[in-house]
Amino acid sequence: MNKAELIVAMDVPTAAAMEAKLEQMPDFIEWYKVGLELFCAEGPAILEPLKRRNKKIFLDLKLHDIPRTVGNAVKTAAAHGVNLMTVHAIGGRAMLEVAARAARECDNPPKLVAVTTLTSLSQDDFKDLGIQRTVAAQALELGRLAIYSGIDGMVTSAHEAKVLRDAFPDALLVTPGIRMPEGDVGDQKRVATPSFAVEQGATHLVVGRPIVQAVDPAAAATAMLKDMER
Repeated sequence: MNKAELIVAMDVPTAAAMEAKLEQMPDFIEWYKVGLELFCAEGPAILEPLKRRNKKIFLDLKLHDIPRTVGNAVKTAAAHGVNLMTVHAIGGRAMLEVAARAARECDNPPKLVAVTTLTSLSQDDFKDLGIQRTVAAQALELGRLAIYSGIDGMVTSAHEAKVLRDAFPDALLVTPGIRMPEGDVGDQKRVATPSFAVEQGATHLVVGRPIVQAVDPAAAATAMLKDMER
């Protein structure tokens, strides 16, 4: 397996804020994530600054709708030059299969990863949702559904990554909720250090606030990479 990669999440509200942050980022950061807040604020035009810099784009919209709608959304996003996208595994087999097929039919097919469980949810939240499985069991079963439906990998916390890596040796595993040992966990409940996530089999680590809100974002990104290399 190739070395794990760092994805910096542009969790900022406007294009101007993103441009300012990009100017502070070191050139060696190849991947950036654009999520719901920024994409809804600026639309597809928000991807242009990243494409001008020849960066790889992770469009994190967590698509979850009827199969036809999701399939069309995948094709539309791919036309904007994104490299990686998220869908919700809970959308079901038909939705996942249509999404995977839509991606394969694109001129420049994006990779798709399925969200198993949001890192803001805990076992107590599962009780509220009426889910009887443990978080790890849910990740494994939804991961199996996604992979067998043609999806390239999963979004999962580092704490479930080992189970998924053992079950699916070739899958992409994208892990949010990454914090340095001294970092603020914010609204995340299942967090992990970069080195722990890599040890558990993550292929891509998503880091937002600990980098973009740092006094020195370049130094924060460098510290994350050094911890990953441990």
